[in-house]
Amino acid sequence: MSTLPSPLVIATRESRLALWQAEHVRALLGERFGVAVELLGMTTRGDQILDRALSKVGGKGLFVKELEVALEEGRAHLAVHSLKDVPMELPEGFVLAAVLEREDPRDAWVSPRHADLDALPPGARVGTSSLRRVVQLRARRPDLDVQPLRGNLDTRLRKLDEGQYDGIVLAAAGLKRLGLAERIRTVIDPLSMLPAAGQGALGIEVRADQTALREALATLTHRPTWLAVHAERAVSRQLGGSCSMPLAAFARWQGDRLALEARLGHPEHAGQPLRVVRLEAAVADTAAAEALGVAVAEALLADGGRELLASLPSAA
Repeated sequence: MSTLPSPLVIATRESRLALWQAEHVRALLGERFGVAVELLGMTTRGDQILDRALSKVGGKGLFVKELEVALEEGRAHLAVHSLKDVPMELPEGFVLAAVLEREDPRDAWVSPRHADLDALPPGARVGTSSLRRVVQLRARRPDLDVQPLRGNLDTRLRKLDEGQYDGIVLAAAGLKRLGLAERIRTVIDPLSMLPAAGQGALGIEVRADQTALREALATLTHRPTWLAVHAERAVSRQLGGSCSMPLAAFARWQGDRLALEARLGHPEHAGQPLRVVRLEAAVADTAAAEALGVAVAEALLADGGRELLASLPSAA
């Protein structure tokens, strides 16, 4: 396509999973548009700060800021992200140009000794990097010792193999993309642990003023995934979503209707029931997806969510 720059440059984090994602998009771009594509590998603040929870140091936006600077300065044309790492509000001047078809959106249980969460003895140590998982684990098994787990996917698996944890919870999509599906002891049913908004989907971010590039990349969008994740992200956005919010949101298609569930909890209230809302609607466009997400968020707030959010510890 003559209107596209050549070579196209993709800004990417340098973890093995991020590089897989960037290479996947590079192959798609080469196949679809016949252009040369190069990768610009970068280390982000989120990759560098490994001794504190993301919710304490600025949230998941730490994984995308440096990539956005590369776009802004013209060193790269697009950035590829795991959509669950993308803040609900992008900085002015940036847009999501495409969302690719979703991989498995579920969480995965990884453990050398225990078949699933129910097989764990009381006091077993479980590692996770996510407040969303923390509140769901503690609601289901308040007797577990849930501990922080940071680092890239390979680092987390190494910490498990060293015996630091009895088991860890990871996104199934990342393990499958890296050919590590054999490490999955069991995939966790969303009824048991609801995924994060956008989990399993890849998003492509560009500068808003790159009109021709935006139009070209939009042809890569998988519309069912786009509408589902748009609804999920709308829940979080309406609640003022950040990494310090223990929120899960997941949408599934049932014919032409989208069923959206969200769960909200408190990370320090082990054993307390979660706030849960499920709604469905006919969704044919982004406006309908947005409306469904807003409706679920408002229902959560009305069902005690407002008070719960006000009681959450500060992310500072």
